[in-house]
Formats: sequence, structure tokens, C-alpha cells
Amino acid sequence: MSRSRLVSGVEVVAVPGRGLAVRTTDGEFLSVRTGDADGDALLSVLTGAGPTPATEEVNRLVRAFEKVGYVAGETRLAQWPADRRDVRLLGDPVLTRPLAAHLAALGAEARTAPAVTTPEGAPVRIEDLLDGDPAAVVWCLDGPVPEGLWEAADRLPEHGVAWLRCHREGWQAYVEPLAATPGDVTAAHVRARRLAATPAHRELAAYWRGPRTSGAPVRLTVPAAALLAALLADDLGRWATGTTDTAGFPARRRLRHVDLRTLTVTEHPVLPVPAATPTPEKDG
Repeated sequence: MSRSRLVSGVEVVAVPGRGLAVRTTDGEFLSVRTGDADGDALLSVLTGAGPTPATEEVNRLVRAFEKVGYVAGETRLAQWPADRRDVRLLGDPVLTRPLAAHLAALGAEARTAPAVTTPEGAPVRIEDLLDGDPAAVVWCLDGPVPEGLWEAADRLPEHGVAWLRCHREGWQAYVEPLAATPGDVTAAHVRARRLAATPAHRELAAYWRGPRTSGAPVRLTVPAAALLAALLADDLGRWATGTTDTAGFPARRRLRHVDLRTLTVTEHPVLPVPAATPTPEKDG
């Protein structure tokens, strides 16, 4: 059976009158100067189609493909490791249901709970989040984050538990960076960075605190919920399998903004807030 040696996403096409061209993983086309090499022999080697003898010219071109990362040895999809399979999902079912389905398809074992139950007015405790010894905790909110709700969860990486979250503010949703080790970006860091980045920091802080007067409620559509769940599952899968990010910002330093009206995703780099840096003051 033929086995392609080209890396996933790279393709070679024969262009009438112009020879061979490579379509890269970014969707760009690059011409291949084959010189005296036999184009069919080159394609045979690149696709692993059979024992076609390769000339020195063909081997030179294959080495050039290898040098720029278009050719690799046999690769297999990374499997979800057993010690990271236990993922606890908290929050709103409109998001946790599709996320659980994505994670199951990837090989994880998702445990879904609507919320961490605490006495009214009492903060969530880190002991409640660590109950059952999960490898990761994902918290999905179909609305803004109440003040202090994620304070304990921000300490999960200190206990060796990955921490991932998303929430909605009107027609905008935010998928925050995955935090896996102490020093990674927490929810408090994202909150502080967002306040510092906008001239409307007083208004944003007031919006988070509430109360908020709204018109007709925003309803997450099935495609919008599926998109948010897919983004979360992809970030979690990359952490679990150690898969490298090949485009955009690293998952642990990336804040995604999703326009729920158009399903447009925008990435923003975000860094941890140094301990000595004061959080922007909020009006009382």
C-alpha cells in the first residue's frame, strides 16, 4: 500500500506547462525546479508509492523537501495519554455537552457537572475542584464571570492540574489560555490585562460586577457552541499529547475572542501579570 512521505497538509500538483508545484500548509504555491530530475520519479519517492530507483538528482530534491520540513518519516496521530484522560467539565450544558463529545472522540474521559456547589455566598474551594483527582478542569460559562468565581480555580496549576475556561459577554465569547504550570496565564491575569488595555476600564469593571440590564437574551446557536467547544478541545488535546502549535500564538499565551454573530475568531497574545504589578483599580 502506498504511504505518503509528505507531511500532513503539504501537497504536490502537476501544473500544465510549468512542471511541479508545492501547496504548503499555509495554502501558498511554490514552484519546484526539478532540473534534470524525473518528475514522476520524484513524485513516486515523495508519496512512497514503490521501489522506484531514485537518481542523485531526485535524492537531492527529496533532501531539499526534508530541509524545509515538507517530508517526514512515518507519523501517527498522537494518542491521548492515560494519565491525562480524566477531564472535569463544569458550567453550562450548552457548552459542556458538545465539549464532552469532542473530548470523547479524541480519547479523553470527560466528567460533566453543572457547577461546584457551595453554600450561598461562599467561595469555591480548591479542595472541591481537586475532588476526584482530575488531570484537567474546564469551566464554561454562557455569560460573564461573576466576581471571584474562578479565584480558587486559578490555583489548579499549582496542584498539577491543567486549567482551561471560556465565557460569553453578550455577542462576544472569550477562550482563555490553558494554564498547566505555576506561572502560566490565569483568569485573574486575563482580567487584569483586559482592564489595562481598554480606556473603558471603569465601564468594563462595572459590567463584570453587574447588575446588567439586557434586552432579548443572547442564545448560543448550535454552530457557535460547537465552535467554542472545538477550540477548547483542540487546546486541551495539544496539552495532553504535547503537540506543538505550528501557527499563531502558543495556546498557553493566547486569548481568543469569538464574535458569535459571524463566528470570527481573533487571537491576542497575553502574558502573566508579574506579582509586583498592581491590578488596575476598580471604582467602588
